[in-house]
Amino acid sequence: MDTIVAKITNDSLTDKKIYEQAGKILREGGLVAFPTETVYGLGANALDDEAVKKIFIAKGRPQDNPLIIHVSTKEISGLVKDVPEVAQKIIDKFWPGPLTVILEKKDIIPNVTSANLNTIGIRMPNSEIALKLIELAERPIAAPSANISGRPSPTEVERCVEDLNGRVDYIIGGESSDIGVESTIVDCTVNPPLVLRPGGITLEMLKEINPEIELDKALKSKPNDDFKPKAPGMKYKHYAPNAHLKIIKGKNEKTIEIINEIVENYIEKGNDVAILTTNENLNKFNNGKVISLGSENDLKEIAKNLFETLRKCDDLRVQYILCQGFEENGVGLAIMNRLNKAAGYDILEV
Repeated sequence: MDTIVAKITNDSLTDKKIYEQAGKILREGGLVAFPTETVYGLGANALDDEAVKKIFIAKGRPQDNPLIIHVSTKEISGLVKDVPEVAQKIIDKFWPGPLTVILEKKDIIPNVTSANLNTIGIRMPNSEIALKLIELAERPIAAPSANISGRPSPTEVERCVEDLNGRVDYIIGGESSDIGVESTIVDCTVNPPLVLRPGGITLEMLKEINPEIELDKALKSKPNDDFKPKAPGMKYKHYAPNAHLKIIKGKNEKTIEIINEIVENYIEKGNDVAILTTNENLNKFNNGKVISLGSENDLKEIAKNLFETLRKCDDLRVQYILCQGFEENGVGLAIMNRLNKAAGYDILEV
């Protein structure tokens, strides 16, 4: 398959042609990768089961991992059976934005899209490119991240091309993804609602809508093989670089001390090692390829840089990555969720 790669240039005639081409491909059952504010997505017509199956093939994605439907309007009654009051409040507050609600689906949504569940995740992205594409496609778009399944999600168009060139019909390039981690997912089919995946909309922000909203207990531990995920990213190892990632979490001085010891051990055995840290700790390591994710005072910056930095570690061809842990509040919860999944829960508490 020859993949067309086209970049939005803010030239109205060029961009119009890109949207029209991509929209036509989606209507005809093809695959289009496109930018959103969270990460790049790989889209197909959510209502066409044969088109959606192509997503799983292109990504090598497990069939029991449900997809999220992207829409260009807050009016979703044609897709779901009911929008409870709390879900409507969440939609009104956070759409368009990095927030997915899980609701009971209507039969119009194929089982392949929902991984045979009677529920579906829906979001309205806060991305001009994504919204224009959905409008011109005239279809809701099912879209997981635009990468090979299990790899760090792409926040730059070059990473989509790296993973999906020859696997999809069209890749639209735009600016870097603003938020850098996938959307927050809230299950609104239970009372009180549960956060199934943390993201840019934090638990603290959601509690302003309903103080009873809590984190799903499944977020606290590694799921077993029988676990049936209600949302993407809950069951399988995700976001993982080729190198082995280990998280070192504890008080700052102790964390630095332990990382330095582990790095020495790895290097003595002939391995290349990357260390992921903050601006504030950048000069505190003795060896290894030291990379800053951003300032410890700006977790949004760290979230934005996380996946691209993991990809850069693979560009460096290191065998091991050691990453310091972060406080699990605010966006830090989303950062640690992605790191835990990427590391296969290889965490050393010090």
